[in-house]
Amino acid sequence: MLKDTIKSDLNEALKKGDEIKRSTLRMLSAAILGKEKEKKYKIYKEELDEKEELTDEEIIDVISSEAKKRKESITEFEKGERKDLADKEKAELEILEKYLPEQVSEQEIKRLAKETVEELGAGDIKDMGKVMAELMPKLKARADGGLVSKVVKELLTSKET
Repeated sequence: MLKDTIKSDLNEALKKGDEIKRSTLRMLSAAILGKEKEKKYKIYKEELDEKEELTDEEIIDVISSEAKKRKESITEFEKGERKDLADKEKAELEILEKYLPEQVSEQEIKRLAKETVEELGAGDIKDMGKVMAELMPKLKARADGGLVSKVVKELLTSKET
């Protein structure tokens, strides 16, 4: 299970004295634990006999969320000319990305976006929400939402002209 891999990698980082990996994986473990507690509370309220631990898919959602936070922080730190903090965030992001599924190429995103636009008969930018709602579940955690949005926007604006 992914959670076990993360725990094992954390123990390895502790033994090796890898400060950045240790702190990143501790942060990730805390985020997973927080999500599990949230799930336990929900289950307790609804059905007590459900499984309490997060599934790998739910853990991937947590990792994706943490990776997105790092990407946003990198942008802000670079704007503020804080290379030291941006580098730390980049190092953390690199560690987090190892636990995510392989990312889809931009060409594959374009191909899937074209298929989705054709399936929905989307003709202009007004249909972007429908296209994104259909496309994102297919790409869940395998593509950056910002990149998908950019590709869909380009595709729909090129159809308008």
